[in-house]
Amino acid sequence: MNKLIALLCFAVLAVPAYAQDKAKKEPTEKQKAQQERMKDCNAKASDKKGDERKKFMSSCLKGETAGASAKQAAQQNKMKDCNKKAEGKKGDERKAFMSSCLKG
Repeated sequence: MNKLIALLCFAVLAVPAYAQDKAKKEPTEKQKAQQERMKDCNAKASDKKGDERKKFMSSCLKGETAGASAKQAAQQNKMKDCNKKAEGKKGDERKAFMSSCLKG
């Protein structure tokens, strides 16, 4: 009888510990996403070294782009040009000018 009680107590204590241990080994969705991001960033940073790599990895892991795409760069250049042309304009006049300038 004592052996049965001891075995039952052991089983009651062992099952939650096993379940908890199993849960720790399986990564969450967030961890899986972070691991994928790390793998992608590492692949993109293969040609970088030292501080340049650290800076790139930091921004990449945060989800920031480490450089604008061609489309983004074109839009930024357009914005710079329109800003230069809009000097001296204020308020609604500037807003209307920028809108038409950026549309193209």
